[in-house]
Amino acid sequence: MSGPAVVGIDLGGTNVRAGLVVDGRLAGVRSVPVRGQGAEGDVLEDLFSAVDAIMGPDVAGIGAGVPSIIDLKTGTVYDVQNIPSWKKVPLKAILEERYRRPVYVNNDANCFAAGEKHFGKLGPYDNAVGLIVGTGLGAGIIANGRLYSGINCGAGEFGMLPYLDHNFEAYASGQFFRRVHGTSGRDAAERAGRGDRAALAMFDEFGGHLGEAVKAICYAVDPEIIVLGGSVSKSYGHYRAALWRAFQGYAYSLAKERLRIEVSETENIAILGAAALYFDAARG
Repeated sequence: MSGPAVVGIDLGGTNVRAGLVVDGRLAGVRSVPVRGQGAEGDVLEDLFSAVDAIMGPDVAGIGAGVPSIIDLKTGTVYDVQNIPSWKKVPLKAILEERYRRPVYVNNDANCFAAGEKHFGKLGPYDNAVGLIVGTGLGAGIIANGRLYSGINCGAGEFGMLPYLDHNFEAYASGQFFRRVHGTSGRDAAERAGRGDRAALAMFDEFGGHLGEAVKAICYAVDPEIIVLGGSVSKSYGHYRAALWRAFQGYAYSLAKERLRIEVSETENIAILGAAALYFDAARG
């Protein structure tokens, strides 16, 4: 795709990365350590430092992905993960005042879905889900070709749906390996890669739970495709069969035939996804 230059911001508790997206490609990236335990102004200074390094006169807009709850109308972020001082920060207003460009703010899961829609595997699809399977279970929804965030930026929080004695996130994310088996997803993946039977059995069990989550997602939004991202998505080969086995319990046979599940291959998706907020808004 071609279009205007846009800055994408990926804010985390350790680093903030800003990237310049030009003609659909990442033309430059600046990463700055974040004083995550510092004051609100300290973190803002770190963010400004990253953006200032790549900002230019041709930039048409800015998108920012933040791990938090967001008031989408005002662009205010609340209780940002791993940055205790950011309880309520009017990020959109602050950035627009400094850079004099339109700014769009959303959470990281929604940015993932938007990034896959504009730069990755969701491009051809109008109804899709970007599902982050990592430390938690988060998702972004593409409905009728546009990112759908809900009125309170809460759409796609499938991990919070009740499941067994807890919720889906407890069983269908990296938390499963620690809670149920006392190990990490990384350790389980390394062992499974060596053919360890116990680790392979863990992933088989995990795939069953994630398959149940996929069923819930399909009952809720009926997507054409789900693209997996996050650290545990890299082990898809270990639990793919179990996931699809569980999904066979889905009630609608046509959907079982049509649904596609793929793993994201988009590099720097967090930055591209933030920039994609601008392109999503430009669609009107």
